[in-house]
Amino acid sequence: MTVATPNTPNTPDALGKPYLVAQITDLHIKAGGKLSYRRVDTAGALHALIDTILAAPQLADIVVVTGDLVDFGDEHEYRFLRDILQRLPMPVKLLPGNHDHRTSLRRVFPDHDYLFEAGDGEAPMHYAIDAGPLRLIGFDCTQPGQPGGRVQPDGLAWLDATLNAAPVRPTLVMLHHPPFHTGIGHMDVQGLDNAAALEAVIARHPQVERVICGHLHRHITRRFGGTIAMTAPGPAHQVALDLDPQAASRFRMEPPGYLLHWWHPSHGLVTHLAASGDHGPLHPFFDADGRLID
Repeated sequence: MTVATPNTPNTPDALGKPYLVAQITDLHIKAGGKLSYRRVDTAGALHALIDTILAAPQLADIVVVTGDLVDFGDEHEYRFLRDILQRLPMPVKLLPGNHDHRTSLRRVFPDHDYLFEAGDGEAPMHYAIDAGPLRLIGFDCTQPGQPGGRVQPDGLAWLDATLNAAPVRPTLVMLHHPPFHTGIGHMDVQGLDNAAALEAVIARHPQVERVICGHLHRHITRRFGGTIAMTAPGPAHQVALDLDPQAASRFRMEPPGYLLHWWHPSHGLVTHLAASGDHGPLHPFFDADGRLID
């Protein structure tokens, strides 16, 4: 696919240049474009998000997807998703969420070697990859058949050893469930168990620039283990912002989006919340004479 001229690709192997990681999450794709919850066009929303990424002034160097790739973990859903993701010209790295099925995901994406780094079938999808100047660590804390996640001792040992292996390389740790309570009660009950153990490991590794997650369909941030943990918004529906612990489990069609993590050798890692969709043309602040438009 030809990328529009305004895009300025970064150079993945040039450690002295800026590097862009686009984080998308909670795609919830259904086979054939079937609507989620009988009203949400998740496939259409993903196409719109890809349009947005491709039309950005700077083209992302890599796209990471932090879970809930499809809705029911069916191979037909993953094949439909794979066809959509073919539109992206840059590398795409996947991570499962609680709606995913590891075996089905691996069957449909056999060329994604990193998904097999920790094993096959239903083995957790832990992996570490170098992406330009950054290191990306996928930490799979999902539990088959369960809505919530859990940090397992063997996974935690793997993460600690993996972080020890590259102590000075700026690193993003990626998982699906956020390792903190959000105040949204019906989501917190399906959160991440044993998150305190994860926080203790992260705190020992100052090279971790971010812990990036999905699951919440909202952009939420929290201080965590001496760094920042955050969730990304969904490309379609968002979980309703209701902080009553007894609030009903609901969603609404708030503006969709994604996160753009901008690494700069002089400024470190900066995260931008980016809106998805066509919001009209760009408008100048100043007129042709350089005066602020009144």
